[in-house]
Amino acid sequence: MKNVGCLAVVGVLVVVGIVAAIAGAGVYNGLVTAQQAVDSQWANVQGAYQRRADLIPNLVATVKGSANFEQKTLEDVVKARAQVGQVSAQANPTITNDPQALQRFQAAQDNLSGALGRLLVVVERYPELKSVGNFTNLMVQLEGTENRINVERKHYNDVAQAYNTRIHRVPAAWFIGLLRWSFAPKAYFQAAAGSENAPKVDFGT
Repeated sequence: MKNVGCLAVVGVLVVVGIVAAIAGAGVYNGLVTAQQAVDSQWANVQGAYQRRADLIPNLVATVKGSANFEQKTLEDVVKARAQVGQVSAQANPTITNDPQALQRFQAAQDNLSGALGRLLVVVERYPELKSVGNFTNLMVQLEGTENRINVERKHYNDVAQAYNTRIHRVPAAWFIGLLRWSFAPKAYFQAAAGSENAPKVDFGT
């Protein structure tokens, strides 16, 4: 009888172990999926920012070639774009695990947004620029890119929040704690001061 009892206990433990393993695998796979969603969306954010950076050289060249433009304004845009390039070169998906690194990335991007905003304000003093087809086309593309950046950042925050909620809820939190799985919380984009007044493209109409 004693052997039978031991076998029964072992059998129960084996069943419990199998159930726990299956549950753990399900939780782990779900966390991996959520983490991949954040990484994928981060790539979309970077793509939107890169598109803006790619537009800037043509924008600066067009402004330079069309008017005796304020040199300081152009220099600010070029300098801000260079700073963004340096920060972006280090912005792999692990940046989303580091709130300070993400903050530095955002600060550089916000600085470029500010420089572009000042450029567009100064452009108003040069009505002849608005008749240049290439300039008008660049402004339309820039406006669309700014909108896309806002959309992608919001979507990133949404998937990051879903992921962060998941890693802190039971049973995922139990497995992460017990098995020391590597699922770090994701940082969020924060609204910058004056972000409600994003750079606007004004054709004077």
